[in-house]
Amino acid sequence: MSPTPPLPRAAEVIALHDGLLARADWPREEPPPRDDALWHWMQANHRFNCRLWAEEDLARRTQVADSEIAANKRAIDGFNQARNDATERVDELLLIALGLVDAASARTDAPVSTVPAGARLNSETAGSMIDRLSIMALKVHAMRAQTERQDVDAEHIAASRVKLARLEQQRSDLGSCLDALLVDAAAGHAYFKVYRQFKMYNDPRFNPALVAERSAGR
Repeated sequence: MSPTPPLPRAAEVIALHDGLLARADWPREEPPPRDDALWHWMQANHRFNCRLWAEEDLARRTQVADSEIAANKRAIDGFNQARNDATERVDELLLIALGLVDAASARTDAPVSTVPAGARLNSETAGSMIDRLSIMALKVHAMRAQTERQDVDAEHIAASRVKLARLEQQRSDLGSCLDALLVDAAAGHAYFKVYRQFKMYNDPRFNPALVAERSAGR
């Protein structure tokens, strides 16, 4: 079993996200992660968010066949599921490292919390904050590109710079909240749980439309 990794700091997570986005071969090619546990899953989460972002852009096209948009939508469902799965793995590993979940139950549908008395429950998990930092990195990257365009007027550039500054502030604030949560959790003052998303629309056993299709085909 791999040793328990140290808790990540927001600045490290942001550097990971930005560094990967700066690579010309990302997300087509993936560099080796820092470890095969926590950092592997944070990198996987970012990769799926990047691929989801690209498919979302393609799905807005208006001059292609409907079949292409349908393919984009199916890809979006798949990447969104993978992104959520990676977020849950990040939460499991962080909670195990913090001693806030029974390790044997961490990957089940009913993880057992092992929380100090008096600790406050945080409604948002650390994994979901890291997922949001990944999305913020994509927004910052895309808005920065708008400030560097040569085919738009000065007004567009100026407006994009204002938005970029706001996005960078939002990301910094979110990073500070992540650091504070992990510090408080390590000190026994706060905790979070592994929350399962249970994406029913992707599961043919639970999606009523897919159940009906299967029944009709019998």
